[in-house]
Amino acid sequence: MLVLGGPGSHESHEEEGHPERPERVSAVLAGIGDLDLGSEVVRVAPREATRAELTRVHDGSYLDELGAFCYAGGGDIDEDTYATFDSWSVARHTAGAGLAVIDELSRAGDGVGFVLTRPPGHHALAGRAMGFCLLNNAAVAAAHLVARGERVAIVDFDVHHGNGTQSIFWNEPRVLYVSSHQMPLFPGSGTPGEVGGPDALGATLNLPLPAGATGDVIQRAYEELAAPSLEAFGATWVLVSAGYDAHRSDPLADLKLTSGDFAGLSRFIASHAGPGRLAFFLEGGYNLQALRASAAATLGTVLGANVALEERSSGGPGAETIERARRARDRALEEAHELGGRA
Repeated sequence: MLVLGGPGSHESHEEEGHPERPERVSAVLAGIGDLDLGSEVVRVAPREATRAELTRVHDGSYLDELGAFCYAGGGDIDEDTYATFDSWSVARHTAGAGLAVIDELSRAGDGVGFVLTRPPGHHALAGRAMGFCLLNNAAVAAAHLVARGERVAIVDFDVHHGNGTQSIFWNEPRVLYVSSHQMPLFPGSGTPGEVGGPDALGATLNLPLPAGATGDVIQRAYEELAAPSLEAFGATWVLVSAGYDAHRSDPLADLKLTSGDFAGLSRFIASHAGPGRLAFFLEGGYNLQALRASAAATLGTVLGANVALEERSSGGPGAETIERARRARDRALEEAHELGGRA
């Protein structure tokens, strides 16, 4: 069963010529249609996230400022990020869609969730919009689960580091954040030495990769570095910041993944989630055909549906960065523990 959530709103969040555009949702829906799931797709009714749900991760003053900015007509927030008059309502419905999917999966006790999050969320900080993102949708959902007593792993395979998600949960021991991403690239964070705050040492794991890295390298990084962290953490829920801009056809970055590689990553992630405890949140992905194929690859793989996959990629650079990342992470953890011991 696929539990599908989205804003479901007639309101518009769109700036002409911007790569983060409504057609991205249409591309994902086309990919889901390619799977021919029929009655196995359950569409949950949209709702707005409440202020209490949003302030678990966002500053109240920021929410007030963002709402006022939108109602004043919106405009450019920074060189990458925009808002329209309707964006405040759209963003609250998008964050609420994630919560609705979580609640339906909890009720059913089975299935996989996919949230059509537009605008995306993983760059949104507690008090700032950036990188196309207004509200941090996956973080809102994770905080919702933590408030219920769950332990949440967030796996982020967007090509850009999810600096907002990392920052929000930096010192939260009940959330494990794992990110693979191209480096150097916007926003410039996500080194292996970033391992979490004093109360959550080791609960942040970054897997930076060079331009041109292929799926074999990323798969190895997850299996060798992420798997031990996921197993030790013991998550009761797994949320995925599913950005497909690491695809070789994407115009905004330089990794070389194929839809077959996203299938492999999704299979790995699903192996660490229990029934009804896995939800994907759309982040990046700006080539519409690649987005369609990659979303279908993700969901077809975890649901056991027939799906056409591109051949998995291999032979790119980055294998040597895995061991460097391991050493840098171990060194940062050792230094943090030594500092803690002397405090």
